[in-house]
Amino acid sequence: MALLESVLALVRSIRIQDILDVIIIALMIFALLRWFKARSSRFVLIGITLLGGVYLAARFFQLYLTTIVLQGFFAILLFVLVVIFQEDLRGFFERLAMLGNIGKKFSSLSGLKSSTEIIAQTAANLAKKKIGALIVLQGIDPLERHINGGTDLDGIVSDPLLESLFDPHSSGHDGAVIINGDRVTKFGCHLPLSVNTSRYENIGLRHTAALGLSERSDAMCIVVSEERGTVSLAYLQNLTVIPSAAVLHETLKQFYLRNTPDKKSHPALNWLKEDTLEKIIAIGMACLLWVAFGYQRDIVRRDFVVPIEYKNVPRNWQIDEPQINETKVILQGPQQAFRLMDERSLKLSLDLASVIDRKRDFNLTADMINTPSNLSVADIVPSKIHVYASKSISWTFPVHVNTINTLPGNLSLQKITVAPSKVRLLISSQAKPEEIKIETEPVDLQKIFFTTTLNTKIMLPAGVSFPDGKSPDASVLIKVKSKAS
Repeated sequence: MALLESVLALVRSIRIQDILDVIIIALMIFALLRWFKARSSRFVLIGITLLGGVYLAARFFQLYLTTIVLQGFFAILLFVLVVIFQEDLRGFFERLAMLGNIGKKFSSLSGLKSSTEIIAQTAANLAKKKIGALIVLQGIDPLERHINGGTDLDGIVSDPLLESLFDPHSSGHDGAVIINGDRVTKFGCHLPLSVNTSRYENIGLRHTAALGLSERSDAMCIVVSEERGTVSLAYLQNLTVIPSAAVLHETLKQFYLRNTPDKKSHPALNWLKEDTLEKIIAIGMACLLWVAFGYQRDIVRRDFVVPIEYKNVPRNWQIDEPQINETKVILQGPQQAFRLMDERSLKLSLDLASVIDRKRDFNLTADMINTPSNLSVADIVPSKIHVYASKSISWTFPVHVNTINTLPGNLSLQKITVAPSKVRLLISSQAKPEEIKIETEPVDLQKIFFTTTLNTKIMLPAGVSFPDGKSPDASVLIKVKSKAS
């Protein structure tokens, strides 16, 4: 019964954000599974996954020592993985960048079927003549960083073109030909060599290069041996001998079908039908991770000092001193929510648009605070504040020039004038105009050597403002003369 109640409590606590969280993590895990599925490093991924399962179990059963040790292990694991699997990771991110181009790369299926027949027949003919050849069929992965040299070519796949490129008298016959869809894009290219050739006997340089590219991408490489007159296929880190042109043609056709969308059905439906096991594993792992790290169990409370923002102060009203600028807010919610919250974004907004002229006491409520959706306001201290406000009245004040220091000894001051000499300002109805003095910014007379005009600002004391909120510049004329004259 207690277990059922726990499950129901978990289900009731699920939010839209949690569902989106699980979907994003599941997609990331699925992409990793797809990538590592065809690579030798998948065994490392399986080992890491098993350790992750042990870690989750240790947290669940509160095995303190095991949890601490595995936390330390996973802390350094990221750096180790980046160093060891930098090539795989680079390919993985390249695959992500190419997702938007899937389905745009290849031509129509009818054109590709014709190309597969041409490629298969040409490879068989070259094998009979014992002319070496290396043909690369590009998949989804980009190949630019794996290929050195070569000459650009944009030609439709044909028997004469391929045979001419591998003619022993051709300058690029020792290199590889790159085919993308139904077009030859490059020839005379050099491919990376494999270092895992110990499982194959007596393979030449072309086979080593084909195997090397298949270890780094999803390209399919066709190798024709000039010594044995055989055709081999390097694909997904495996090198196999093809017995006949018909088998090669069927293999090439399946390769293109896997990389070409079916126009008869929606791409989303095709995606749902593929890799079902990987999708189930990804969703299951994402759910487990959410339960372990994202499930918001314990409710905690924290105190925050939050600034008060006075909004929409009515025209001709102003906030007087003492002005309360902050309050203490007690928030409650799960520990995870506090980790993601930016404390600096918290503020309490007090709207004074239509009530300031009728009352001064305001109750502070939770809806005035911009709290995250997974946190709630438990208390506000103080819960009520008194706003000291008064109506503003218009008053005209003379502008005084604020001077500091004295003129140089050889100069005497004739006069100082300022424009504007008077300004109209808004002050509190409770203020005493005779106690308010309006001055300019300080003018240093020690830096005056001749009659000059300075542009300066008018400084306003607290509680005084311009009607339009803009402070005009003041022009100060300082007229001096030499004492000798």
